[in-house]
Amino acid sequence: MALQAAGRKSLVDTVVDQLRAQLAAGEWRVGERIPTEHALAEQLQVGRNTVREAVRVLVHAGMLRSRQGEGTFVVSKADPGDIMRGVQRAGVRDVLELRIALETEAARLAALRHEPADLERMAAALEAQTRLQDQEGQPASGSLELYADHDIEFHMAVVEAAHNTALTATYGWFASSVREALVSSLGDHEMPKVLHGDHRAVLDAIASGDPEAAERAARELLARPKQAVEALLAEL
Repeated sequence: MALQAAGRKSLVDTVVDQLRAQLAAGEWRVGERIPTEHALAEQLQVGRNTVREAVRVLVHAGMLRSRQGEGTFVVSKADPGDIMRGVQRAGVRDVLELRIALETEAARLAALRHEPADLERMAAALEAQTRLQDQEGQPASGSLELYADHDIEFHMAVVEAAHNTALTATYGWFASSVREALVSSLGDHEMPKVLHGDHRAVLDAIASGDPEAAERAARELLARPKQAVEALLAEL
């Protein structure tokens, strides 16, 4: 099927969109080489430099892969960026469920693999959070965003203490969704209050070197907010 000729506005974006659409429609199979820059430029009625930039965008997105001297080949018909954007738009419950899966395993591995510097990072994040708390142990007025940042620092420290590069990379992609859901929860009066001791329990369990205790503490940390979310959704 011939590609529709691109317009003259935002040429690179237009070509990216059309190539992405053709990939999704199966114009080329996974593993198949796409047409040359010259052929695509003729089909789209744009310059080869525009095609080159568009292909570079899709290579960066993980849909295409260039092989020196061989051409450019299809890696995926779906844009991984769309998947990540879907994760970022996920509801608080979805985020919590994925957090439980990732963070409990991270805590278990951290108990087995942590180094002294990892424990120091966790403790520093908790201490920074403590300085932002009011008399009730909740984020002080005007400090919610910074409080959330320190919370993410703590959980990233736990994940990185697992010393698993794939787990760290996955959680790193996911961290913005965690922060967004956390800020939303902290500002929701129907959600349970933050218990600083739950975070300390995770740190202590990891420091003890007990993987089962660390996994249990990480799960218990997220159990209350998940139960609250389930209860609120049940009322809808």
